[in-house]
Amino acid sequence: MLLIPLARVRPGCHATAGAKHPARRQLSSSPQRPLVLLLVLLLAAALSGCAAPRDPRKDQEFQSLASITNRPVVRPARSISSFSDSLMCMDHLLRDAQLPTTLITSKQIPDYSTRVTVATKDMVITALSQMSRLSNAFRFVDYEVDIARQDTVQNLTTILLNNNQMQLQRPALYLSGSISFVDQNVINNRFDAGISGPRVDLGYSQSRNATIIGLEMHLGDFRTRTLIPGLDSANEVIIGTGGQGIDLAGRIGTYGVQFNVGRDYAQGSGGAVRTLVDLATIELIGKWARVPYWQCLTLEQNHPDFQRQLRDWFDEGSPAVRTQLVARSLASQGYLPAQAQPVPDNSAVLRRALARFQADSGMVVTGVVDFPTYERALRNFVGLSAQGTLARIGWASTHAEPLVETAEVARVADAAPPPAAAGLPDRGVKVTTRPRDTLQYGATPPPRTIDLQIENVLLERTAFEVGEQIFLSATVSRASFLQCYLADATGTVIRLIPNRANPTGWVSANHAIRIPDWMSPNPGFIMDAASPGTEGIACFATDEDSMPLLPEALRGPSLKPIKNYRALEQLNEAIATALGTEGYTGNAVYWNVVPRRAAVAAGAASGVVGGAVGATGAPPAAHK
Repeated sequence: MLLIPLARVRPGCHATAGAKHPARRQLSSSPQRPLVLLLVLLLAAALSGCAAPRDPRKDQEFQSLASITNRPVVRPARSISSFSDSLMCMDHLLRDAQLPTTLITSKQIPDYSTRVTVATKDMVITALSQMSRLSNAFRFVDYEVDIARQDTVQNLTTILLNNNQMQLQRPALYLSGSISFVDQNVINNRFDAGISGPRVDLGYSQSRNATIIGLEMHLGDFRTRTLIPGLDSANEVIIGTGGQGIDLAGRIGTYGVQFNVGRDYAQGSGGAVRTLVDLATIELIGKWARVPYWQCLTLEQNHPDFQRQLRDWFDEGSPAVRTQLVARSLASQGYLPAQAQPVPDNSAVLRRALARFQADSGMVVTGVVDFPTYERALRNFVGLSAQGTLARIGWASTHAEPLVETAEVARVADAAPPPAAAGLPDRGVKVTTRPRDTLQYGATPPPRTIDLQIENVLLERTAFEVGEQIFLSATVSRASFLQCYLADATGTVIRLIPNRANPTGWVSANHAIRIPDWMSPNPGFIMDAASPGTEGIACFATDEDSMPLLPEALRGPSLKPIKNYRALEQLNEAIATALGTEGYTGNAVYWNVVPRRAAVAAGAASGVVGGAVGATGAPPAAHK
């Protein structure tokens, strides 16, 4: 409570009735004193009200915005580096080299400077996975012996290993390394200037600096725990920061104003380390596999300015132009049918094609045309000019019409300019390099392909002994629904895919499907060479699920003999009749089965369905 004395009585003095006290005469002589006292009382009441907590019900509408405000406003994007396309290129090289699947692991990649706290080992795993999508070149053995780093999975693994309930396969190779150094502010440049006057002060500042990060990695033989001489990688990358700002202050009469404007950038260490890891992995694996890995390091997509240049072209066009550019690119790659009229932005067909393309490209599937989709769809139509700059091949950023002259003349882009309203492409630029692919913007898409390969340890075999297991892989060039059938020498035909493990048969583009999955402890079935003669597998790919359109005999359960079908050619005729010759893509591979060199023991071929395929874990009554 606030006590305000209205009069002050001096000690020793007594007020008498009718006497005029000096203080009262002073109070009554000041007409503003009651107003001041009223304001003080109101202020005291307001302060006493602040002592009580605010009613949270009054903030209900404000608090209801918290959930929406907490959501990100930018779509997630896939983390890539300048060598992401090089990893895919390495995948094709390893596939062409027909290397068997190799088990590999990695040590922790520490940073003793404690300045780059990133998950380098996980980046190594991602790089190895990206170069094994098609080739199945590597399988990573995930086991951690550091007690401080073990999680639930590792602890369970240790318990099962100690109880002989689990076995680990020994890796053949391992990666070792560390972030060797982080030199901060190797070069630093600052500039500050300012002027001052009676009423105005102006200042300008600018700063730049560069930091170097180094990564060293080695490849070792796990059996002997020795690092292989010559299989090392030591690279460094530069990241920088910079900024500039303006300060302005002045006085207007008795008041002063001040404001400042600045813009800064800082290149993070995460993207820099991923770039170093991808490069080191390509170098080490390329040297170890003895493949021409340098071909994958000379792609146009490795250019440091590649994505920035694509972003400039992205900003030059309107949203409608971007959509049509991407749509024509998807049509050139077979994801969209060629159409004379532009595809509407809200077309369901376009959204499905975008989603399929994004899934095949390893992107975050959104179904919309954003910059990552724009960059991924048009990156194959960019080359290097004679001046070393990036140049568009067959397209312009301001209109979607293909430049026919430029597309046909691959190396000289001296094409006539399009109409003035469409804008000018890179006119007069001589393109000295071509993209890795043979795709052309606006051209007819290449046909879908199915690559079937025998994946036994001794590659390119065409003959197997009776009872010998056979392993194959199937790869489609576009995401498709896949059906695979096996025909043995006795005239028995069975369906392998779809099956219980993959009931729809959907497979991604450029992702090898193992038949059977020899790296899985429960592959679902095994394939043995049954009777002497010729055996084969045929696979058929379609854009949509064609199983309901096939004859009833082909819609039966998998891994069971199909009635009235005794050869793959007969099967192909039935599918062509049901879907049309243009409605599917097919391919087949054959091999010979020869008798065993030694006498076959009685019952050695038991547990085989149809004499060729056995369903693992099934009772003997299920086998023929």
